[in-house]
Amino acid sequence: MIKVGDTLPHATLMEFSEVEGNGCSIGPNAVDTAKATAGKTIALFALPGAFTPTCSAKHVPGYVEHFNDLKAAGVDEIWCISVNDAFVMGAWARDQKTEGKVRMLGDGSAAFTQATGLTLDLGARGMGLRSNRYSMLVKDGKVVSLNVEGPGKFEVSDAATLLAQAKTK
Repeated sequence: MIKVGDTLPHATLMEFSEVEGNGCSIGPNAVDTAKATAGKTIALFALPGAFTPTCSAKHVPGYVEHFNDLKAAGVDEIWCISVNDAFVMGAWARDQKTEGKVRMLGDGSAAFTQATGLTLDLGARGMGLRSNRYSMLVKDGKVVSLNVEGPGKFEVSDAATLLAQAKTK
C-alpha cells in the first residue's frame, strides 16, 4: 500500500472536458499523473463510485465547499478519483457542480487504484473492484499525508481533515 513519502504511481487517468482549451479536446482526455502533479500541490481524494450515497452527499460536496480554503492553504488542484469511466465522471461532475473546483478523474481500468494498493472488492454488491475511500496531500508527486478510511467509514478522508493537514505541511 502506498504510504507517506512514496511517489504517486505513474498512471493515466481520464477526464471528461465539456469545452476545448489548453490542448484539451471535448470528451475524454488523458491525464498523466506524473506530469500533472509535477511542481504542484494536489488535494487528492478517492472513493468507491460515482453517484453512490456517501460519495455524492458528503465526500464530493465537502471538497467543493472547501475549495477556496484549500487554495488559500496552498493547494493548486483538487482531484477526485473513482473507478469509473470518464463519461460517468463527467456526468457526475455536472451533477455535483465541480467545474473549476474539483477535477473528476476516471480510473476506468483501476490501474491507478491497484498501483496504490488501495483497492476495495465490492463484487458481492455487484460493483466489482473499486477504490477504497481515502484522501492524500501530494506535493510535486510525493505523498505528504494519507488518510485511509476503515470499511464503511467516512471519518478521515473528508475535506476538513485534508485542509487541516494542508495548513501544516
